[in-house]
Amino acid sequence: MTLSTITIGILTISDRASQGVYQDESGPAILAVLREYIANDWTPIMRLVPDEQPLIEAELRRLTDEDGCCLVVTTGGTGPAPRDVTPEATAAVCDKMLPGFGELMRAVSLQYVPTAILSRQTAGIRGRSLIVNLPGKPKSIRECLAAVFPAIPYGIDLIGGPYITGNPEHVTVFRPKT
Repeated sequence: MTLSTITIGILTISDRASQGVYQDESGPAILAVLREYIANDWTPIMRLVPDEQPLIEAELRRLTDEDGCCLVVTTGGTGPAPRDVTPEATAAVCDKMLPGFGELMRAVSLQYVPTAILSRQTAGIRGRSLIVNLPGKPKSIRECLAAVFPAIPYGIDLIGGPYITGNPEHVTVFRPKT
């Protein structure tokens, strides 16, 4: 695969998947949705780490600063359990937080499960990278990405990232008329 100008990080945070107890299904679920939604050529970088805040922070820095990902989508570690620390790791590495992403994802998820109120998804900006935290279940990943993806390409435009074109067969991307 040749390297494109659009690189997107997909980071699964899971103790058990990182230990090989079970296969990661969440990272591949994100990849599948993004392949539907993005019309441009792009390169995914997939990583897997346990629920350890220093490791999550280091991987977010690596994906944004070294690998040059304009978008990093995480999955897992957004609940209220003691080891769920993805939002804290995201906040620790971001310059600005975008709480509207989490608000919308919770609102959408509440249409399906009352426990969505326990979720702590968020998003933030690190340099020219947008980091978005998603839940860990593939069904929830699809529902949440369907809600927030229309704003992601324009958000990346605003921070100086590459121009991402949505695939109109699967998603309508919003950009203000110029």
